[in-house]
Amino acid sequence: MKRLRMWLRQMSLTQQLLAIVFLFIVIFAGFVFIFLSPSIDRFSETEMYRILHNSQASLISYIEEHPNQIPNMETNPDVDDYIYQPESDTVVSVLGSQKIAPALLERIRTMALSGISGTVDDRIVLYPEGDEASEEFLFCVTELKNGSYLVSVLINAYRVQFQQSLINGVVMMNLLVVSVLFVLLLLWVGTLIIPLAQIKNYITKLKNDDPEATLTISRNDEIGEVADALVEMSLELDRQNREKEEMIQNISHDLKTPIATIKSYSEAIKDGIYPYETLEKSVDVIIEHANRLEKKVHSLIVLNKMGYLLDDCEEGETLNMAHVIEMTLLSLMVIRPEIEFIRDIDEDVMFHGEEEPWRIVVENLIDNALRYAKSFIKIVLKDGELRVINDGAKLDEDMQEKLFHPYEKGTNGQFGLGLSIVYRVATTYGYRVSAENLPEGVCFAIRRESVRKDKNRKKNTSSERKKKERKKNS
Repeated sequence: MKRLRMWLRQMSLTQQLLAIVFLFIVIFAGFVFIFLSPSIDRFSETEMYRILHNSQASLISYIEEHPNQIPNMETNPDVDDYIYQPESDTVVSVLGSQKIAPALLERIRTMALSGISGTVDDRIVLYPEGDEASEEFLFCVTELKNGSYLVSVLINAYRVQFQQSLINGVVMMNLLVVSVLFVLLLLWVGTLIIPLAQIKNYITKLKNDDPEATLTISRNDEIGEVADALVEMSLELDRQNREKEEMIQNISHDLKTPIATIKSYSEAIKDGIYPYETLEKSVDVIIEHANRLEKKVHSLIVLNKMGYLLDDCEEGETLNMAHVIEMTLLSLMVIRPEIEFIRDIDEDVMFHGEEEPWRIVVENLIDNALRYAKSFIKIVLKDGELRVINDGAKLDEDMQEKLFHPYEKGTNGQFGLGLSIVYRVATTYGYRVSAENLPEGVCFAIRRESVRKDKNRKKNTSSERKKKERKKNS
């Protein structure tokens, strides 16, 4: 069976269809010869005896009405009728022309001596003289009221013709059904091959970056769903490629300025020239731009790391989010001492996930709020919800959806990576992120999804978990 499956997989759909039809024909032929042919033989035999009984019924009625006469009437042309008189051991043909075979006469004598009653059905094989093949005859014997016996013999040629006609009819009917099914299957496979060929050509064009690659398949079945998914995937890949190109351009632009400054200042100092008044101030400029580069590289590393983040944590909410917030505030409150931090924190709130990614999320949200806040930052932590509010300038409506994309900067944004990291971590752990304007400022909210998707939680296989455990142990 395994070899058969592998053999079929190596064929095209048309070849598979032909193979299936061929196997069906072989199975059907075996069914005809093994099961159907014996059934037809039994049916034809029953039908032949019924013909013999009908032939005898009309003769018996005539004989009972004319007991002293030998009937000389034509009945079924395919049946030879005889009257056997045991007293004189003679046989009389009803039509007066047929001769009874000696072997059949001997069989009738034996049956008469055995004292049969009613109607007895039997068969006999006759061996004619010469090279002719033997033939099997069906006959029936009925005892008459006057003590004689009515013998009806069915001509063998009629029986063979009847069986052959019956078999041919059944076979032709089944062949017709098979032919119709074959045509329908061929049409059905054609409806599969054509869209699959279109999908293949579409993928080939995408691989060759053909700008004219289009795919239009109007189907509501699985092939239509695959085609729609491919089109959506192509559009998504195009969008991601555009974002990557923009990201590369932004990274190049962001790195170009500090690198150029560091290089020019370093060359000037080497030549004994201090671009910014004194040596100390010039070196401070170099250090400042080096710190900018360090932050940029750190953000890129974190963003890349969060892109591979998997939800392989224990089921349920097990992380104390209040503790994460407090630990983060200790290091960020000193950046702008004039900003008031308002806490509305439920100490018992638990979030799902690991501490380090969530700490990065909180750091980025508060760092973002510090750049825009005028007088206060409010942190609200309730069951399944974290909000960071500041009283800075409100967001433009067209920016609210783009803020969480890489390199989408606000008015005072630095690199455009912080909120992208927030989005990746939150969605990985089954939360959704949103930015909204409030009467008092701007709110960034992280809320638990009502139905967490199990597929995100099951991305890590058992083998990956074992690898992580080995790394921890090592």
